[in-house]
Amino acid sequence: MNRFKAVIFDLDGTLLDSMWMWHAIDIEYLGKYGIAIPDDLQKSIEGKSFTETAVYFKERFRIPETVEQIKANWNEMSMDMYCNRVQLKSGAKEFIMKLHKNNKKLGIATSNSRQLTEAALKAKGLYDYFDAVVTGCDVKKGKPDPEIYLKAAEILGVKPSECLVFEDVPQGIIAGKNAGMTTCAVDDEYSRKFIDEKKTLADYFVTDYNNIKCKGSFLED
Repeated sequence: MNRFKAVIFDLDGTLLDSMWMWHAIDIEYLGKYGIAIPDDLQKSIEGKSFTETAVYFKERFRIPETVEQIKANWNEMSMDMYCNRVQLKSGAKEFIMKLHKNNKKLGIATSNSRQLTEAALKAKGLYDYFDAVVTGCDVKKGKPDPEIYLKAAEILGVKPSECLVFEDVPQGIIAGKNAGMTTCAVDDEYSRKFIDEKKTLADYFVTDYNNIKCKGSFLED
């Protein structure tokens, strides 16, 4: 870990075990319009920013609400879950505290909304550990575009080559690679069908944060 000055985390499916929640919200939200979730939905919206996802829903499913109304409804539907029901990935908090203790700069780069991101981090007692929190509300292009990771590195004051990225989905891993950063894929139930692709794309792979050892200049799993 010595060669990395900063560690940047995605949020959903990476730090938080929250992908199940979004699946449930998609079912409920589209159900209001009598629409069943298509099989390709998860892959189709993977990596998109909060706004890009709302635009996608509006156009594909012909939702009568405005993009801003869609986002507001999603925020309202998910706020309680993020604060009270969604759990951190195993070992995540301890790993973050260890990195903080060792003076690593920490960042969040998530496609989620700022409102939900900050609420979740504060509810889990992690918000104050992060030096940069960049959300889908702060960029023009979602993942796999590298914008969100480059913006996080800029705020952290480090070079992209000095950053280690943790991600749970292929599009996020590609975004980190496109930014010129080292990437570590994190196992997650909702992206497990892409596990071989994740392992191929990323520089490292971990099942959770308990089995990461910081020794010398390498990650050991």
